[in-house]
Amino acid sequence: MSGRWTGKDILLVLINLCIVVLLVLTMYMIDRQWLKISRLETTVQQQAESLQSLERRLAVSGVQRPSQRAEGYIRGEPQGVFRRAFEATQRDDYSSGDWLVMPLANSLKTLSPVVSSDKYARVIQQYVIETLLIRDPDTLAWQGLLADRWKGSADGLTFDFYLRSEAAFSDGSSLTADDVRFSYEFIMDERIAAPGLRAYLEKIAAVEAVDTHHVRFFLKDPYFASLSLVGEMPVLSKAHYERFLQEPERYNQSKGVLLGSGPYMLPDGEAWLPESGRVELVKNDRYWGDVAPAPDKLVWRIIDNASARLTSYRNGELDAYTAGPREFDGLRRDSAIADVSHAFQFMPPFQGYTFIGWNIGGLAGERFFADPTVRLAMTLLTDRERIINEVKQGYAEPMVSPFNPSSPQHNSALLPRDYDPQRAQQLLREAGFSDRDNDGVIENKDGEPFEFELVFFQGREETRRLVLLLKDLYAQAGILLKPRPSDWPVLIDVLRNRNYDAITLAWTSGVETDIYQMFHSSQIADNGDNFVGFHNDQLDQAIDKARTTVDEQARMRHWQEAEAVLYEQQPYTFLYRSQELQFVDRRFQNLAVTKMGLSSELVPLDVYVPSAVQRYAAP
Repeated sequence: MSGRWTGKDILLVLINLCIVVLLVLTMYMIDRQWLKISRLETTVQQQAESLQSLERRLAVSGVQRPSQRAEGYIRGEPQGVFRRAFEATQRDDYSSGDWLVMPLANSLKTLSPVVSSDKYARVIQQYVIETLLIRDPDTLAWQGLLADRWKGSADGLTFDFYLRSEAAFSDGSSLTADDVRFSYEFIMDERIAAPGLRAYLEKIAAVEAVDTHHVRFFLKDPYFASLSLVGEMPVLSKAHYERFLQEPERYNQSKGVLLGSGPYMLPDGEAWLPESGRVELVKNDRYWGDVAPAPDKLVWRIIDNASARLTSYRNGELDAYTAGPREFDGLRRDSAIADVSHAFQFMPPFQGYTFIGWNIGGLAGERFFADPTVRLAMTLLTDRERIINEVKQGYAEPMVSPFNPSSPQHNSALLPRDYDPQRAQQLLREAGFSDRDNDGVIENKDGEPFEFELVFFQGREETRRLVLLLKDLYAQAGILLKPRPSDWPVLIDVLRNRNYDAITLAWTSGVETDIYQMFHSSQIADNGDNFVGFHNDQLDQAIDKARTTVDEQARMRHWQEAEAVLYEQQPYTFLYRSQELQFVDRRFQNLAVTKMGLSSELVPLDVYVPSAVQRYAAP
């Protein structure tokens, strides 16, 4: 009877079947719930993206959310600082999206603001750290960025700025007058390694947060560039940076503590390291400005080899390439480059100058370069015409001093010194140099051979050619130049430690160049920017008078007095200022050469890529 089914067996089977059916139904219902949740998440995400898109469109059209503006504030189309960016959005092919990928010729030591000391870090920081004012790229007039309006006292000693109430940092916190006050005090704290910037701001006596959006600057003395002084000070977040006053050395050694109110941000404000070989900034979705920039990402790839940079540009891995003088014309004729590129050749009004700095306070300085007669001889041995023709291929002009040749700061009666080896050798003999042992190298009166190291940045082939040409020129006069190539972080340390004989570098320039940091004797100590150790009382007095003279005509006379001292004393051998030779990927639109330079390098960023030719998907 064991093979027959009983009622009990049938009941158990039915129960098991019911359990299986229930499990199947449960799993089905769970799947449906997950599907609903997934659809809900997608809907929420789409609504969030739509809201962000709507906010951007409202910002582009000049409309702000009521909570962002004081009651009664009415704005039409964005004017002033966002005018160019707004006009770009009105073009038929305008689209947001894509990346702008640019090269860096050298590695960066740090991106942390105020302790970084090179222009490459500042180029990146300008998209993250904002200032109260910036210049209009078309007129050079001042425009409010973080400040909505401002005024100065009749005596030039007090400046009031009224901040935009909607301005905020990328972490969502409001930007207030207390942040501006804190930024000044942070920079002026001697424990923070910012001697150059501190020297520049030392004319400010105090900064007062009058109320939440009203900040007042007090100056010690009248200063010709007072509006630039206070208006271009970087504004930091007190909430983010104040903690480093408890551990200042930690900040001095930091690599990527970068958070600001600008249109872009580091994905992680403190995670960047120089070893990464690149810098990526992502769009700040909380950006307070009237118009958001078009590119989703700004990327800088560190490529120290010029050939590798060109290859990367050819392969579409870079969107910009700065050509060397010897290759520029050839690349313009190369259809593989010309067909996909915008080409630009121009002399920026703010273009700086290349120079050789003679370390007066160093070991070689004590033996050779402390004597102005020797420094003048070195300038006369430097054939700038040949350098411009052979190294720069004619894409440069000689410099007489730190002042732009077309600026009223420059005395047009001072002309570039001609190459004159006979006069140079006469001066060297007067200084006690001769070839006493007939070995082809001249010696001083103590029998020490005239030989020195020239430090230079090794990442540019053009600079290598310059150094080799200088070596040949000086060898003809019995002077032995020993090239000392360095990468950028090492070079910065060399400057700070004054561990060099001579160095070739370039300074940036401005509408009116203040030479206090580079040449005033007060800037020799504490790692100041007078790294050649030049001290001249007449120069100090001329600089001090120029900086405190408000009348332009009188001020120019003081600058020209300072220029005359530099012309005679030659703490630098001023070489040339170069034209910019650039290629930019043709998919980028709205590119223009402005009085501030190429528009793809300015803030607010107003270039874009039409959607049909975008290369990178949204992050």
